[in-house]
Amino acid sequence: MIEFIQDFFTYQVRSPLIFTNATFWIFFMAVLAIYSFVYDKIRLRNIFLMIASLFFYYKSSGFYFVLIVIAILHDFYFAHWLFNATSKLKKQVIMAWIVVFNLSLLFYFKYAYFINDLINSTFGTDYKAVNLLSVLANGIGNADLDIYQILLPVGISFYTFQSLSYAIDIYRGTLKPVPNLFDYAFFVSFFPQLVAGPIVRASEFIPQIFNKFNLTQVEFSHAVFLIVSGLVKKLVISDYISINFVDRVFGSPQSFTGFENLMAIYGYSIQIYCDFSGYTDIAIGLALLLGFRLTINFNRPYQAVDITDFWRRWHISLSTWLKDYLYISLGGNRKGLFRTYFNLFATMVIGGLWHGAHLKFIIWGSLHGLMLVVHKIWMSFNISLPKTIWTKFVFGCITFHCVAFCWIFFRADSLENASIIVNQILGNFGFEFIPAIIMGYAKVFAVLLGGYALHFIPKNWINWSEIRFANSHLFLKAIIIVIAITFIYQFKTAQLQPFIYFQF
Repeated sequence: MIEFIQDFFTYQVRSPLIFTNATFWIFFMAVLAIYSFVYDKIRLRNIFLMIASLFFYYKSSGFYFVLIVIAILHDFYFAHWLFNATSKLKKQVIMAWIVVFNLSLLFYFKYAYFINDLINSTFGTDYKAVNLLSVLANGIGNADLDIYQILLPVGISFYTFQSLSYAIDIYRGTLKPVPNLFDYAFFVSFFPQLVAGPIVRASEFIPQIFNKFNLTQVEFSHAVFLIVSGLVKKLVISDYISINFVDRVFGSPQSFTGFENLMAIYGYSIQIYCDFSGYTDIAIGLALLLGFRLTINFNRPYQAVDITDFWRRWHISLSTWLKDYLYISLGGNRKGLFRTYFNLFATMVIGGLWHGAHLKFIIWGSLHGLMLVVHKIWMSFNISLPKTIWTKFVFGCITFHCVAFCWIFFRADSLENASIIVNQILGNFGFEFIPAIIMGYAKVFAVLLGGYALHFIPKNWINWSEIRFANSHLFLKAIIIVIAITFIYQFKTAQLQPFIYFQF
């Protein structure tokens, strides 16, 4: 028992605190137990949730916990100086510094190796990127960390974007700074969405900090429904497809036929959707149980009928952030047709780079940027097509396959593997092996098909099932939840699979 408590309160590299880990649910039950005594006292509630959130981040990232504390302290005080600045020049200087500081932290930990390799290959040098945080830990805390290993801190991309949106909104005059440091720390570190989104806007979340707790019976049922459905998406669909098929094919595409490579692309398309939307479903559900409303982050994206529609449905918090804080800051559509197209393309390239310092992500972002530009040009001709179920189906299929093609570059281990995948599909499809392949991977393909079926199921069916669940007796709810959890853990793999977007 003592050993369990010690392990619970110390960072475990092999067992980080994530939603699919049983330790997380022990943590969340403990949070709810204490929360039941403080939820009606706003100041105490906020401080407690801030402490719980920072503890969660420590358990998820270890020593990198220091970074989020530094970012919180820096951005809180500089945002106040920004708000109180009396001249436009002073505001611009402070805003520029906030951007430079936050992006420098992000760039250092995310792109240090990339920049170091670029310098070495350009100038023929042999520099090594050094982890300054490890140097500090070794000097102050007598740690024994490898100073040449730079790991990406969990969630740094998400809390950096949140902090930047807070400062930019203050600079634009649409938001006033939070008066209390603890409240700001709570906003930045709120644990349900901290490590993989959705990216929370200060203007949407901060007002809730000062509201009294309110949770209706319908909202409680909705929260539970979201949590269970998120676990199903992650453990039953995403992880099963990944381990038993997708990872094998993408790891060695030349060893599989073109048909298997094509099915792996379809598999990864539903895998990444179920993985990421599953995380955000759980995050939204957990936040709702605590009385906080987070915005929807996915809206059945593979039902999109064009690429613009897709980006209105996929990772909504990121796409709207890029539009409001990057695309508009670049000039948006206010500086002529060419600049509009350039700004759109550049925004998507930067969005691709946000996912990682690799050429494959730049290609992925560039392809999406090019498709958005082409669609915008197409729309400028005002060509009117009949909006029938068949036109929606055709354009929906075209959009889905364009998106799926781009996922090749996003998922492939290298550009060489991406090229092999395409070549296998075009030149070695293996039509004669299709029946045997389907029989051999029958369970995987059944789960894959089930994932798409759930995605394309009519929305009113889902709403109906939610309403029925909400109106059911508490005892029946408990039975349904127990059955669902039992079913989920029948699919759970022995090796814990991290959420895909933890690496971004």
